[in-house]
Amino acid sequence: MKFTVDEFRAWKHKCVTLLGMSGVGKTYLSAMLRNSDWFHYSGDYRIGTRYLDEPILDLIKARAMRDPFLRDLLRRDWITIRNIIKIHDLGPVLSFIGKLGNPELGGLPLAEFSRRQALYREAEIAAMLDVPDFVRKAREIYSYPHLVNDVGGSLCELDEPRVIDLLARHSLIFYIRVPEADEIKLIQRAQADPKPLYYRPDFLRAALKDYLAEHALDYVAEIEPDAFTRWVFPRLFHSRVPRYEAIARPHGYTVSSVDVAGVRDEQDFLLLIESAIAHSESQATPDTPRAEI
Repeated sequence: MKFTVDEFRAWKHKCVTLLGMSGVGKTYLSAMLRNSDWFHYSGDYRIGTRYLDEPILDLIKARAMRDPFLRDLLRRDWITIRNIIKIHDLGPVLSFIGKLGNPELGGLPLAEFSRRQALYREAEIAAMLDVPDFVRKAREIYSYPHLVNDVGGSLCELDEPRVIDLLARHSLIFYIRVPEADEIKLIQRAQADPKPLYYRPDFLRAALKDYLAEHALDYVAEIEPDAFTRWVFPRLFHSRVPRYEAIARPHGYTVSSVDVAGVRDEQDFLLLIESAIAHSESQATPDTPRAEI
């Protein structure tokens, strides 16, 4: 939704979607706001506890069944396995996504990796489509007047217009961009601890082709998983920036991760949004359309 500063201040039940790469401060802001009567809706938490819960458990059980001792316990229903996913620890989700490459080094074959990527995409779409219902639940069940939607860094990769349309109708989209001066720091931080990532299929095909050629490899099974994840991250980062901007430009507002780092409480957060709205209004032409609230 688009606002004037006065309209935003008067918005009784605020819903803000935080958009941007992992590491720009989305979860930091969300955790802080939770202490000020904001419901923290974590897209990845919803994915792991609702939409990928069964596939994750199936994967764990399949591994356990390879061990004769555990297989006997499972088949006799003497033990159970469950997911323990926390907003600040999404380990089971990341383990399910996995990394592409040599299975002997913990990687996944291309077909299996692509299958899990597709499941994750569908789960993220479903989790985002749940946002309006959680806006209602936050108020009616948990008595939170406001909701902050902490989305994954891959939201811009979904190529699903209905998700963006829905979020634009029900929330203020707040894009946290990384200044050019800080891009290298964010990339180096991600490369130092390479984590599983979601890739658009077209992006992955092109990146794989280039990686194999650059490293003189013939097969995906020869790829060292962490090495590929480190190599591909800068390319992924720079491919996502214009996609974030294409969402924020017509539907939301943009601030710098440097500004976000200075937010200490709810009042700082609201003032930052108001500043972004005011800046957007000053840049708008008289004919610029504004969505109705």
